[in-house]
Amino acid sequence: MKVRELTEALVSTLSDADASAQAMPDASPAKWHLAHTTWFFETFVLRAFVPKYRLFDARYHFLFNSYYEAEGPRLARPSRGLLTRPSLKEIERYRHYVTASVLDTFMGLPSGALEALELGCHHEEQHQELLQTGILYLFSCNPLSPAVWPRSEHSKKVSAAAEFEWVPGREGLVEIGHAGNGFAFDCELPPHKSWLTPHLLGSRPVSNAEWCEFISDGAYQAAGLWLSDGWSWVCRNNIEAPLHWRRGTGNQWESQFALDGVSTLIPEAPVCHVSYFEADAFARWAGARLPTEPEWESSALLANPNAGNFLDGPGPVSPRAADGGAGIQQLFGDVWEWTGSSFLPYPGFKNMLLVPSANTTASSCRDNSCFEAVAVRRRTVTPAPATEISSIPISAGSTPAFDLPRTFDDDCLRLRAGGWPAASRLRFSGRRVGRTVRRSAGNTGALAL
Repeated sequence: MKVRELTEALVSTLSDADASAQAMPDASPAKWHLAHTTWFFETFVLRAFVPKYRLFDARYHFLFNSYYEAEGPRLARPSRGLLTRPSLKEIERYRHYVTASVLDTFMGLPSGALEALELGCHHEEQHQELLQTGILYLFSCNPLSPAVWPRSEHSKKVSAAAEFEWVPGREGLVEIGHAGNGFAFDCELPPHKSWLTPHLLGSRPVSNAEWCEFISDGAYQAAGLWLSDGWSWVCRNNIEAPLHWRRGTGNQWESQFALDGVSTLIPEAPVCHVSYFEADAFARWAGARLPTEPEWESSALLANPNAGNFLDGPGPVSPRAADGGAGIQQLFGDVWEWTGSSFLPYPGFKNMLLVPSANTTASSCRDNSCFEAVAVRRRTVTPAPATEISSIPISAGSTPAFDLPRTFDDDCLRLRAGGWPAASRLRFSGRRVGRTVRRSAGNTGALAL
């Protein structure tokens, strides 16, 4: 199982202490991610569908459940860093036991189990991002600024940023939402119509150099550029630049902390680690706006989802500068992007998810009749409390290189101290923004981050 193998490779450089530490209450230790994703397969595939399956350790059900209400009580997230035991080696044994059990029984699994297995793989890809995000934040808190991975030649490669251009978006009645037969998360459903007025989209993500212009122009001190909650967030947390940026000589922003340690800020690379509040303020400063979800998704439907910079293997993944070319670039991979739309259900969305009931046995599930409906956790997101969270779907078959956000949660990501503001369905989230944004009659420049 390549997904499982990649998760284990991502922690191959970590010590037991690295994997057990919890940098903040909203994050989970790497060791917990390893165990929780395993718990998912054990609970919803093996326990539910394999008769006489023997749990690796019944106590793990309490330790590694996250928010699945039907599965009973669980350890509170802020306490996960207290789990010095079981050890990292014991969790690795747990993973191997469950993976081997799935492979041994695979040929006899019914269709319901195979659907749960597919969901589990995509769920684990989500946690690969969360795991990387958590490790990055944890290591950034260490005064030694340790690197998770050695710097590779690939990470040192720099290409000039493509020229920023405005590209007309689709207009009129368009259909968005998943309409194929392949895997999709429920928040990508159902397909539906949306009306688009004339608009322009940036041809590439905003670069670090362009963000430096934003900083130099005093934007972080200009209250008029920010939403009210955003300005409060800036003042309360003394925000001066994207997360993980560091000052150098002359008090200038010259370096960035990443998975390969501290390195010189690459001007041409896409900016990342910015909150919705920052993205919205930048767009306003540039004279444009963030795009809507339908505007972004309608353009993404025309792009090749496999032509991106993805997390295909362990290492210091980071966004790259756009290579140039016609049309909108980097719609997949590299960074998550913000939109100006709330994370609300699509028209016709069914707020239910089928999962095996906790009080059923494997034998009663063989005919796929033992599922119960439980409400999927949903949030109407506005720039609000840090307790607000929202799930993030992953492109089928791949885990994108990502915009590591400010703070994070198991099975979801959210921004540092800001919650999910009114901008972010991250499956198709946000389009780019450039410094030289202009509005013209009949065409609204939609900045994208």
